[in-house]
Amino acid sequence: MPKELYIATNNGDMGGGEMMLMALARQARSLGYAVTIVGPAQPNQLIEAAADEGFRRIALPATNRVQYMASLRAWHARHKDKLLWCNGLVPAVATGGRKNRIVHLHQLPQGLNAKLLPFARRKALTTLVPSRFVQESVPGSEIFSNWVAGVHADQPEVRKNTEPLRIGYLGRLTTSKGIVTLCEAFEQLRSGARAYSLVIGGEPVFASEEDTAEVNRALETVAEHTERLGWTTPEELLSRVDMLVVPSIAVESFGLVVAEAMSARIPVIVSDAGALPEVLDLPERVFPAGNAQALAERIASLGTQIDDHAEQLQENISASFWRWQEHFSPEAARENVRAILERFL
Repeated sequence: MPKELYIATNNGDMGGGEMMLMALARQARSLGYAVTIVGPAQPNQLIEAAADEGFRRIALPATNRVQYMASLRAWHARHKDKLLWCNGLVPAVATGGRKNRIVHLHQLPQGLNAKLLPFARRKALTTLVPSRFVQESVPGSEIFSNWVAGVHADQPEVRKNTEPLRIGYLGRLTTSKGIVTLCEAFEQLRSGARAYSLVIGGEPVFASEEDTAEVNRALETVAEHTERLGWTTPEELLSRVDMLVVPSIAVESFGLVVAEAMSARIPVIVSDAGALPEVLDLPERVFPAGNAQALAERIASLGTQIDDHAEQLQENISASFWRWQEHFSPEAARENVRAILERFL
């Protein structure tokens, strides 16, 4: 009989953490483990996604977070002999103080969540975090990097230096993600002789009216030189750009879009927010978060390398690709998942 692994979700809706949950479940199943996904009956996006991929499911009676946590704790009291992978702080808190659990954090706990963390980790087998940046704030945790599938970006074999350099952005259109800083940097770049354009993928979700208004004002200033894709895939956006900018202001616990660009051999510029520099590991492509002038300088410098087909640029692109392959690819994840499960199952 295959060994059993139970994975409890943080949310019933599908978000970044839930996408990683499904990726984890696939890896564990490919290694021969019998995987069961535990989540609330409502919202049911995760449970339905698990059903679509043929995973065993446990839909706990709940329609909100409090009900889900209570139902999960009650369920776990009857199944303490099963290894439970707590995919996020919510299931970790719900089962806090109990053994035979793996606590997997995707975000750096802050505020009230940070105060709940000691209870969530109590008696857990281990606490997994996505980056060294998070590990420094969670003593005793171990790094378990996120991963992304390789992205194939179709690029023209020859591009003319007279064409605008295409700057890409992929993510939520909120001030915390730095889109306003990018627009301000773009305005500075327009005063130079080199032509640039913006290609933007994303929508203003999880944003207040005031935040959305500020983002819209910034986007209006560059609208004439911007292509808006709305929600799109990494393949679609990265096939349309010469570089990607990840200008977050809020601290990032990882940087999935950075890893996707690395896999697609697209050069990336990142802010120094949280773990972004750690994922990219190219100090010359990092700028201080919120500093539009510094970002404009990084873009201009990278643009010159692209125009000149600089050998250093090609070396950096190759190094980034192999860094993704070694640390953030599905193949690397498979070995990391194998190592964790063999320790505890």
